[in-house]
Amino acid sequence: MGTHVIKMPDIGEGIAEVELSVWHVKVGDLVVEDQVLADVMTDKAMVDIPSPVHGRVIALGGEPGEVMAVGSELIRIEVEGAGNLKESAEPAAPVQAPKPAPVATPQPVVEKAVAAPRCAPQVPVAREADERPLASPAVRKHALDLGIQLRLVQGSGPAGRVLHEDLEAYLAQGPSSPAQGGSGYAERHDEQQIPVIGMRRKIAQRMQEATQRAAHFSYVEEIDVTALEELRVHLNEKHGASRGKLTLLPFLVRAMVVALRDFPQMNARYDDEAQVIHRSGAVHVGVATQSDVGLMVPVVRHAEARSLWDSAAEIARLATAARNGKASRDELSGSTITLTSLGALGGIVSTPVLNLPEVAIVGVNKIVERPVVIKGQIVVRKMMNLSSSFDHRVVDGMDAAQFIQALRGLLEQPATLFVD
Repeated sequence: MGTHVIKMPDIGEGIAEVELSVWHVKVGDLVVEDQVLADVMTDKAMVDIPSPVHGRVIALGGEPGEVMAVGSELIRIEVEGAGNLKESAEPAAPVQAPKPAPVATPQPVVEKAVAAPRCAPQVPVAREADERPLASPAVRKHALDLGIQLRLVQGSGPAGRVLHEDLEAYLAQGPSSPAQGGSGYAERHDEQQIPVIGMRRKIAQRMQEATQRAAHFSYVEEIDVTALEELRVHLNEKHGASRGKLTLLPFLVRAMVVALRDFPQMNARYDDEAQVIHRSGAVHVGVATQSDVGLMVPVVRHAEARSLWDSAAEIARLATAARNGKASRDELSGSTITLTSLGALGGIVSTPVLNLPEVAIVGVNKIVERPVVIKGQIVVRKMMNLSSSFDHRVVDGMDAAQFIQALRGLLEQPATLFVD
């Protein structure tokens, strides 16, 4: 038997260190080639670290949340044969005998979206303290954010895998569940300590950096989207079965593309260290997407060359990849302007934070029906606010207002979106 040492790989793009986000194995586990051992977090994305060998885990090189240098020792695996650890190297950690259990099989990085049936109230599962329940990285992160110990959750997925639905069911029990006893009015004195690591740490750092470095200002305008919604419904009825359903987002992307022809200063990235503004001819629209690990911004590249349905398909593909943790670094970088929407939860007004080094972000609030006055008559129209933010260091207030007014004109007269 020998020892195979796996070091933190060079992920590219000049990255010298990464954050260890989550382990998918523990000491004593049997692993197979290509099984995901750990997830690490770069400045842009979560990256899987697979095993190049079959063997048994004998030592882990770090703890979740730890920042590790590229080339540092990540994990040691006992393998058949000589391994790659030289005799002069430090002796490997002693092997811990595994508990009798089925041999570990490769676990998918992200759990598939399979609806699990709702079951009766859960009873905390009696697992050993060091027993690692089956769960995807997204579920583990969700449980960490909620302060739930996964070993206490009954999994309803294959082989007892814990799903998001299981966390919700466990949380819904509350402290007054029959399994735990007590009253719904009982005092609580518990306190959770949730480490800010992985994607959540990166989001916090980027938000703090954006608000510290950019001179934010926001501009809000209401838009009558009645005609736009009528067009969207008509196109879906006519072409939805063959081309796919259209949401509001591809129309907004198209409006941004058209408006940016007259306002190219919005489609830019500002290098504040070099004091250089990089205006882009290509429109690479970042679409802010909520995932289980936090806010991600996959990029619809060359939106200027896409049809409505092409944009819709790409937005859907990227959103799914981001939510499932499958978006690549290239898909999460390079945007020139960002679109953010809270959908039905969009509220009346929001103040989006810039996605540095971009200089503009367009925020969409929810559509509501309300009475408005048109030509002296009170009529019911579908209204929506755009709440957008800009970097005042390089974008003048009048230019920002005119840009939003251009978007308003395009969206209120949707035929103009397609007039070149």
